[in-house]
Order: sequence, then structure tokens, then C-alpha cells
Amino acid sequence: MPFRCAVLDDFQNVATTVADWSVPGERLDVVSFTEHFGDEDELAAALTDFDCVVTLRERVSFPASLLDRLPRLRLLIASGMRNSAIDYAAAKANGVTVCGTESSSTPPVELTWALLLGLARGLVRENTALREGGPWQSTVGADLYGRRLGLLGLGKIGALVARVGLAFGMEVSAWSQNLTAGRAAEVGVRWAASKEELLSESDFVSAHLALGDRTRGLLGPAELALLKPTAYLVNTSRAAIVDQDALLAALREGRIAGAGIDVFDVEPLPADHPMRTAPRLLATPHLGYVSRANYERYYGQAVDGIRAYLAGTPVRVLG
Repeated sequence: MPFRCAVLDDFQNVATTVADWSVPGERLDVVSFTEHFGDEDELAAALTDFDCVVTLRERVSFPASLLDRLPRLRLLIASGMRNSAIDYAAAKANGVTVCGTESSSTPPVELTWALLLGLARGLVRENTALREGGPWQSTVGADLYGRRLGLLGLGKIGALVARVGLAFGMEVSAWSQNLTAGRAAEVGVRWAASKEELLSESDFVSAHLALGDRTRGLLGPAELALLKPTAYLVNTSRAAIVDQDALLAALREGRIAGAGIDVFDVEPLPADHPMRTAPRLLATPHLGYVSRANYERYYGQAVDGIRAYLAGTPVRVLG
């Protein structure tokens, strides 16, 4: 029998073209699913005859209730080396090996700046007006030079975002619960003594934190109220870091100048989700990790993971 592998959420239908899926000495049957499965029953029915599943990021949850319904599953490969959507204990109990892949930090950094610049210069509104015969110049751009960029998180991604901000001549500050003044100085940015200080003093705020108990709901109504009415918020990290209802209220009431959002509480975003029609919002469908080089890395290492598993030496094991 062939070793059957399912690739989930291959929306662009590129998984089988950006990597060589051949496995010497084995017959590998790869099935790419280009549509998202809406519930666990659909997922269980679709995956029942597969030995391996490759899942993108944390979009699909693999709880015990699903893993218990997939007796043939032996290998689960997730893009990235961290995945909170997988029940590792249940995977182990069901004899499923969970592996990860490397992931580049540069695509989310680049998208962060695409969103920030798009907001600052009103690119979507101006482009739409130009193409549809609307007014010639209807917005006044927000300058970056000399303005304060506040970073929530100064890890690998946050530090790269900081370097770009400094190159634009921005004043950059950073805060997180574990950040020290020494670490901030190493990156060349100002250390904010508190979250409140960072939010109230920044012209642009960008979140670059891992999601956990301490960061879930980190920006709620009280925190968003600290932002200047001329400030912009960007989130390419995790949706749950920002209270979604509070953000929608701030956008609708004009209490902030705008937001650039790449991550949502439900993905793919339902057609009637209020984020689709919120004012002052520049939104993208979770494109932070979506680049050709990153896909080549994800799927190339997924194949490496399959080869290693079949050889009896799994690599990049998680959990």
C-alpha cells in the first residue's frame, strides 16, 4: 500500500510544486486539499484513510477527539516549531509522531511593514479612487520619520521590525513582560517601562508576541483607550493578543486612526464577519508566513520529515 499524505489548507494549490515529494523506495500518495474543512466531522471523514497529515500553522486543531477518530494516522507535520493547536499527549496515546519545520522570520517582518506603510499613506483608498475615477488625492499621509514606533515584543521578528523603523528615522521603543533595558539597548531601541507607557506615547504600535496565558487579551478596551486618536495598530502575530470586539469598537468610533490586521479569531474569515466591513481597517488573509521561500522550506522539510519517519529516525519532533 502507498504511504498516503494529506496536505491541508493548500489554498494556492502549490504544495506539490514547490517541493520534490518523491521518497526513494516508497510509493507516496499526496493529496492536497485547497478548501478549508469547517468542522471536526468533515475533517475526520476526509482524513480517515491517510497515514500522514501536513498542516499549516495553527489553523486546524488536532484535539484528542479528532485524533481518536484517525486510527490510520501515524505522522503529523506542522509548519513551524511551535503549535498550540495540537494535543501532543493525545497524539502520543494514539501512536502519532508530531514533527515541525523551520520557518523564516522575514516574511512576517515584510508584511508588517507593508501594512504599516499602507495605512500611513492610505494606499488602498488612493489606489481604489485612482482606478475607479474617484478624487485625485483624498488623504494626507502620516509621516514615519521622527515618529514613535512602539513594539510589543522584541524577539527575533520584533528586532527585525525595529531595524526597519530605525532605518526610516523613527524613534523605536519596545516593551514586553520579560524585556530588559539591556536587551532593548542591544537592538538600539528605547525600553518602555510599562505597556501603558508604550501605548500612550506611540504613533504606531505593532505586536510581535507569542500567544500564551500572559498575552491573551493583552490589548483590551482599557489598553486601546490609551492609544492616541492619530495612532495606528498593526497585528501580524496572533489575533487573541488583541480583544477583537474592543478593536472593532475603536475602529467604528474613530478612537484610533486605523489598524492593519493579518490574523483573526476565526480563519478563514467567514463572509459575514464584522472584520470584513470595519472602517479604518487594512486587512490581509493571514499572509504573514505566505511567501515562496517559506513554502519551499515548509513543504521541503515536510518531505524530509516523511523520509526520516519512514527510515525510523524522525526529525524535528515536537511535544
